[in-house]
Amino acid sequence: MTTHLSQPLHTGNATLRSVDEIIRPPARHWVGDGFYVRGYFSGIPDAVRRLSPFLLLDYHPPHDYSPSARPRGVGVHPHRGFETVTMAFAGSVSHHDSAGGGGTIGPGEAQWMTAASGVLHKEYHEADFARRGGTFHMAQLWVNLPRTHKMTSPRYQAITAPQYGVVTLPDGAGTVRILAGAYQGVDGPAKTFSPVHIYEVHLTKDGQVLLPFPAQYNVSILVMSGALQIQGRPVAQDELVLFQHDGASIQLLATQAAHLLVLAGEPIDEPVVQYGPFVMNTQAEIQQAIHDFNHGAFGTLDP
Repeated sequence: MTTHLSQPLHTGNATLRSVDEIIRPPARHWVGDGFYVRGYFSGIPDAVRRLSPFLLLDYHPPHDYSPSARPRGVGVHPHRGFETVTMAFAGSVSHHDSAGGGGTIGPGEAQWMTAASGVLHKEYHEADFARRGGTFHMAQLWVNLPRTHKMTSPRYQAITAPQYGVVTLPDGAGTVRILAGAYQGVDGPAKTFSPVHIYEVHLTKDGQVLLPFPAQYNVSILVMSGALQIQGRPVAQDELVLFQHDGASIQLLATQAAHLLVLAGEPIDEPVVQYGPFVMNTQAEIQQAIHDFNHGAFGTLDP
């Protein structure tokens, strides 16, 4: 059987980045009792350097939950030194933290929590969704903070669907929704502490998109549904693509209608020391975080 492929987009003088590695989907595991995720970064060699400023990608593929009187989720736990970004595609998730941040997001929305100097927080299925049950689909990122901002005050950004930047691609190829950074002059709403681009991309079958990023940025793409071809290499659903730094643009061709998560950012060239929910630059700072948490410096939050 012959597969028809569209002619590639004209790239002008831009050189295209090569694929560095295609990561097969890891096994799923539970985070609490409400998030059945694939943790993509844990099995990647030298992930901290290759994916900086991103520290974690927990992807929750579509999963049907039965109705429950008690919302499933993760109980109160601490964070310091980075940010959590939760994107909902189906179902609803709620968040509360000890700095006063909180809210609920549904499909097409996001929560951006800057833990920074330290918060306690909890996250769980929104109560009405829990009672009804249904399909839940989401992704959570951890984004590192530069040394100069690790001890800044916590912050919470609730980002609704109308706030996203949206670019409609030519020839009916699809759309690019911008949560952070910019694309074709359209800005995303998230406030960040270092240059970060987070896009949700929908491509129709045979649709194409050209995504320019500075060559020094780390770039990865998760295929949440559908399939791609990138410079002749096939990429299947649930695979994560890492790119080399040998060009200024990424070119994507959808061989099936595709739903993508695009992550790009300027690497933070600083030491990373992680101990569970704390991400700092030195072991001494980790010890201080543990001390501060044990002595109540992160505030209080009801279970």
